[in-house]
Amino acid sequence: MLSDAKVRAMKPREKVYRVADANGLCVEVRPTGAKLWRYRYRHAGKPSMLGLGEYPLMSLAEARAERDKARALVKAGTNPAHVAKAERAALQERAEVTFAAVALEFVAKREREGMGAGSVARARRLVEKDLASIGCLPVADVTAPLLLSALRKMEARGVVSSAHRARGLAGQVFRYAIATGRAERNPAADLIGALEHRQPRHFPSIILPSKIGELLRTIYSYQGSPVTIAALKLAPLVFVRPGELRHAEWSEIDLNGAVWDIPAEKMKMKQPHVVPLSRQAVSILRDLHSLTGRGRYVFPGVRSIRRPMSENTINAALRYMGYDSDTMTGHGFRAMARTVLDEELGFPVDYIEHQLAHAVRDVNGRAYNRTTHLPARRKMMQAWSEYLDNLRLAKGEAPQRLSSVG
Repeated sequence: MLSDAKVRAMKPREKVYRVADANGLCVEVRPTGAKLWRYRYRHAGKPSMLGLGEYPLMSLAEARAERDKARALVKAGTNPAHVAKAERAALQERAEVTFAAVALEFVAKREREGMGAGSVARARRLVEKDLASIGCLPVADVTAPLLLSALRKMEARGVVSSAHRARGLAGQVFRYAIATGRAERNPAADLIGALEHRQPRHFPSIILPSKIGELLRTIYSYQGSPVTIAALKLAPLVFVRPGELRHAEWSEIDLNGAVWDIPAEKMKMKQPHVVPLSRQAVSILRDLHSLTGRGRYVFPGVRSIRRPMSENTINAALRYMGYDSDTMTGHGFRAMARTVLDEELGFPVDYIEHQLAHAVRDVNGRAYNRTTHLPARRKMMQAWSEYLDNLRLAKGEAPQRLSSVG
């Protein structure tokens, strides 16, 4: 049998030669001086040889351990050379399935599902620029510290909100990689709370009643496409998030029951949400139904009815009407409703927050369900629509404050 000293003392010759150890293990010495471990065996009656590794990177003890593994495969009727080939292919595939490759595949999938062009561009920019340090790594090899290092660089540049978005995107990519069998865990989940707290973002909004009236009159005189006009008219009445509005589907809306039932997967808080529709909102939707009712989306895109309206459509229309990004945005209709329903119309904050689909909880800390305060919210939404009509039509004074809702 071989010993480490014997293997170390072996000298190269003009031709390759092998020296046996035991149970099929031998060392092959080449003219270059390289010493390779080989395992000789028979499978299906045919002699075969399997390379195990190079000495001294693989010691004698390690070579014997690898031989024993191969012998066990032979005894089980398996050809260890085939197993080794499959393992090499798996390692090669693992090396090729980088974080960037999986991330861009995921973004392309979301684009086919309707993600807006702006969001797609931002996601690709995060992957290709901000997360470039982990982009070339196999997705299964990315660890929480490696991801955190990339995000810390973003924090150092002062783009804390973007760092949070990058962590969120990375989490989605890892979950996709797990679902498709290319990773086993999500290191982004380990970084919750590790980043600096981002400053709350306040969306520009118009909350002065006289200015709201001017905005509504401008919207009603806008000469854009019928779909865009309908979205602009409906946005202040329902004050949902812009993404929820543009992804609205006719299957979610009951015009006879005057209700819009948004599924959990479309909501920011991942809870189903009910939007009572006022008579004004139903009227707008009925008119629009004659144009887009045969398709899936209430507000389809310009280029394809199979995709929703672009995320930039509402804001672009507001800019065209003279409202810059520091004055009013599509998201600003929420702040408008939140402020005016409370300060001008006197509705309970609990009703308003629940209609805004914020994380409202009861005294025991439990989240309210989708139908909490629904009758009262229905009355509030109708009163809100009538209030907006009065401002738009400038019918004398604004309605008096409503101290309670029956």
